[in-house]
Amino acid sequence: MLRWIRRIIVLLLLLALAAALLGWWLLRGSLPALDGELAPALAGLTAPVTIQRDALGTVTIDAASEADALRALGLVHAQERYFEMDLMRRSAAGELAELFGPVAAKLDRERRVHRIRARVSAHLDAFAGGRMPQLQAYADGVNAGLDGLRVRPWPYLLLRQPPRRWDVTDSALTGYAMYFDLQDADNARELGMWNLRRHLPPALYELLAHDGSEWDAPLFGQARGNPPLPGAAQVDLRSLPAPDSGRPGRLADKGTPGSNNWAVAGALTADGRAIVADDMHLGLRAPNIWFRVRLRYPDPRAPGGRVDVAGFSLPGLPAIVAGSNGHVAWGFTNSYADTADWFPVRPCAADASASPDCDPVTRHRETIRVAGGEPVALDVEETAYGPILHPAHGETPALALRWVAHLPGALDTGLAEMAHAGDLDQALAIAGKAAMPAQNLVVGDRGGRIAWRLIGPLPVRAPGCGGNLAWPDASGPAPSVPAPSAVAAVRDAGDAGPACHPWPIATGAGPVLADPPDHRLWTANARVLDGEALTEVGDGGYALGARAHQIRDNLFARDRFAEADLLAIQLDDRALFLQRWWHLLQDEAQRQPAGSSLRALADAGRDWTGHASVDSAGYRLVRAWRLAVHARIADGLTAPAQAALGDDFAMPDFPQLEGVAWPLLQERPMHLLPRRYDSWDALLEDAAREVRDDLGRDRPLAGRTWGERNVARICHPLARALPGVLATRLCMPAEPLPGDGAMPRVQGPSFGASERMVVSPGHEADGIVHMPGGQSGHPLSPFWGAGHDDWVQGRPTPFLPGDARHILTLEPQPATRP
Repeated sequence: MLRWIRRIIVLLLLLALAAALLGWWLLRGSLPALDGELAPALAGLTAPVTIQRDALGTVTIDAASEADALRALGLVHAQERYFEMDLMRRSAAGELAELFGPVAAKLDRERRVHRIRARVSAHLDAFAGGRMPQLQAYADGVNAGLDGLRVRPWPYLLLRQPPRRWDVTDSALTGYAMYFDLQDADNARELGMWNLRRHLPPALYELLAHDGSEWDAPLFGQARGNPPLPGAAQVDLRSLPAPDSGRPGRLADKGTPGSNNWAVAGALTADGRAIVADDMHLGLRAPNIWFRVRLRYPDPRAPGGRVDVAGFSLPGLPAIVAGSNGHVAWGFTNSYADTADWFPVRPCAADASASPDCDPVTRHRETIRVAGGEPVALDVEETAYGPILHPAHGETPALALRWVAHLPGALDTGLAEMAHAGDLDQALAIAGKAAMPAQNLVVGDRGGRIAWRLIGPLPVRAPGCGGNLAWPDASGPAPSVPAPSAVAAVRDAGDAGPACHPWPIATGAGPVLADPPDHRLWTANARVLDGEALTEVGDGGYALGARAHQIRDNLFARDRFAEADLLAIQLDDRALFLQRWWHLLQDEAQRQPAGSSLRALADAGRDWTGHASVDSAGYRLVRAWRLAVHARIADGLTAPAQAALGDDFAMPDFPQLEGVAWPLLQERPMHLLPRRYDSWDALLEDAAREVRDDLGRDRPLAGRTWGERNVARICHPLARALPGVLATRLCMPAEPLPGDGAMPRVQGPSFGASERMVVSPGHEADGIVHMPGGQSGHPLSPFWGAGHDDWVQGRPTPFLPGDARHILTLEPQPATRP
């Protein structure tokens, strides 16, 4: 009997070993070839192509034409990142449940209402422009790369799904995925602000809607300054309605997709070079969203008849998104322009004919395929203004969303032409025609010139339309709140003012600032514009200006710059914005009795270093206390709307709330004190108590460092689906990270600088880059996580690829004889 048991155990062990070996063999089968000659030959090539990889996996492609280079780029993207490309197109189209099952159905419903795949298919020519041959070459290369793997990419083995092939439409969807990342597809903030306007006294609403603070650092105009506080005759929170709930809610503590970029002109460098710095802040994952590549090929449109462009590509798109071509260097930050409006509509019944009393509706049936489940049907009602996202509710009419991304011309391939730009003027002309989510472009050329411009399509609104809701309002761009009967005025304003008809979009109308007299440019998602230009571009939720303020001051702190100096600004984690909050905490604590929460936080936070450093408890405590104070102030100022709306209330984002909170704490007016509290001291103590309860329950407050909270969680999308050790293998090291959101070194556990770039066109050999997560999406690849440590530690990595460690040759298929 024991002999049989032993034999069974041995057999089970052998089976387990065989399964492990099979799994290992399958995993290795989806690794790309790195050396030698790729077989079979790549169809469509006109001449041989070489693909070099350096020690970090950075790719250099040498080809005989642009089409050949992009065909090879498609092959490389597919073999290193096909699963991530697939996620990009599926996220834009609302097709993730087809891979992941019911868990993704909710997100698919939210995305599918926009019908992006249908819109792309209907207007593919608008996306392709004159570059359909290049897009097709890229798509052919992607499919050849997928076919060239011995085993399908490893995530599909886990999901037990076959990869779907690539076509030109999918490249467009990849670009539209960035619209969802960078803009608010639900337009939630504008809807929230409109609801506030309906239920707050005008002076209170204006206080919350103030569009700037003392921290502003725009390129045009001056800082707005903090808003004046309304007097007791205008607003008295002590007598206004408030909800009965016992505790104030907490404000969201999330990363805001954005970026930093800046440039210095040749007047500020030793040899007259312009230098461009760029770090784009996005959600972080392994592998990274970007893919580093250098493309070299002859092209008569390029200066000297040859393209040599290096930088960051987005797998799924055949272009360098940010980089340098030896003549110009460029990078982006999210502009936070106002690119969406709500339109009140009265949809016609399904069986009714169109009439002046209702808005015609086209009804689309979308089918969401669900892996392991039944398909989900989704009916989308489309009006002339856009899809209806909110049906009529009480006195609120149905609301249709008009969003730039819904319209033909919202996205094209124009950015790819930056590879051919020979100087600043050519780069600005190319940017003026390129369609992408509206961005702040900063560009420099090898002659030492620099410029900023707004790139991407914007709404062309009628005067007085736009803002929180596209009601007609002759008084200006900020709409008044109409009665429900004003819905008809949207179609025919008559004597009431201008009609808010569905607006078109325009690309190239954005403002430009070239050759600034101070030889410096900077943007950081905060307000850049002023005056009429700001009115036309709008406010899509600009970030607080503290980060831009710190960058600007760094740039004016010296008169000479080299690449290392701009990298130092990117790595600046000084907590200048929170310094005054630390002093406030210390001062308040001195006035409180021993045993108070304020005293406990102040004592534990005496290790304040003025940096968001990993070993600082003071930074973490002050940051948490400020956020808790803000939550209580926001709760109090929105209390009348909360009482009126009940469960329908949603707290909007208030990016400029600091400009309201700080004057309140300096003046402490009783009429603006939230009704929950008897004094401002009580509010500050209650906020401190929340932090003390959260962080001091199990451990001493002095040990709750910023590094304990700000620990990297940069993982592959499938890591959560795997147990223990396997999940860890799909993540970058869980190490503490310096930096935070209100300083140049933006850093959260899974949000932050998706790349850092400092480069001078014509001097790329002196350039510096960082990229988290590595080049390859395969955990067995030598390039999985390669370069990630340099990103964490801030060690300079050369902008240009290093010496070739691997060389792969692609041969064209031999011509067939007749």
